[in-house]
Amino acid sequence: MTAPHGTPAAGTARRSVSAPRAPRTVAGTLRAYLALTKPRIIELLLITTIPTMFLAAGGFPHPLLILDTMVGGYLAAGGANTLNMYFDRDIDAKMKRTRNRPIVTGEVSPRAAVVFGVALSIASALWLGLLVNWASAVLAIAAILLYVVFYTLFLKRRTSQNIVWGGVAGCMPVLIGWSAVTGTVSWTAFLLFLVIFFWTPPHYWPLAEKFTKDYETAGVPMLPVVSSRENVAHQMIGHTVAMIASSLAIIPLGHTGWVYGVAAVASGAWFLFLVIRYALRTHRGMTGKALGPMVVFHGSITYLTLLFVALAIDPFVRF
Repeated sequence: MTAPHGTPAAGTARRSVSAPRAPRTVAGTLRAYLALTKPRIIELLLITTIPTMFLAAGGFPHPLLILDTMVGGYLAAGGANTLNMYFDRDIDAKMKRTRNRPIVTGEVSPRAAVVFGVALSIASALWLGLLVNWASAVLAIAAILLYVVFYTLFLKRRTSQNIVWGGVAGCMPVLIGWSAVTGTVSWTAFLLFLVIFFWTPPHYWPLAEKFTKDYETAGVPMLPVVSSRENVAHQMIGHTVAMIASSLAIIPLGHTGWVYGVAAVASGAWFLFLVIRYALRTHRGMTGKALGPMVVFHGSITYLTLLFVALAIDPFVRF
């Protein structure tokens, strides 16, 4: 398998990746393969899946169904993340934030990473199909293809809107969680999909702002690299407003109660405040820590966690 797009930068990837290190302990090897799956990102994905299952079930789904869905979801996300690291190994070697990833350091060879990523992807489809349902399996495969092909190979190096449309893959866990319980998807699941879709840009662009030099060096046209801070901030506000609207649109469908409603309004207002404050700071010409991009980044994670925790609690607190 060749490096993505056949670009000169991709062609130098093999020279950028370190030679394999000396044999390591079994524990060290396992840690390297675990790192390929990007477990911290997967934690965020799983946070959205379980509450969605609670909402779809109107209470506790069967514990074994939750476990099977979580394992299948982890395998799918891990496979996609591993293949993403394989195709991005050239730019990962150029970026301070990613240059210690296992393929770049030589802890895992590119060929081994491909085998591992494909194996995890196939295992996820079979696991979900045989132990959950085939609707969830199809959605998981769609998520893998969206992330690896649509985002990593097609969008990431070509457009500043890469994370907007590439973020569709990160929205799939809510559909998988809903279909795991019901065997299908609904308008409620679709609105949860939209919440995460609109959440992704104001979540990721502040991180890209902090690591602008990394992306410039790697030649990745993230929006903060190719556009003004003011434009980025204005787009973040638009996405945040759409995110809040999507979260509130779930309430009239009747699946949620006051716990979710209060959390959606309060956490949405708080996060919108963070984004507007960020926009005002860009207008004043602030940069670096004074601008505070990581405050918005961490705030976005807090927002999503609060919203989905409320979603999980809501079915059990009804009057």
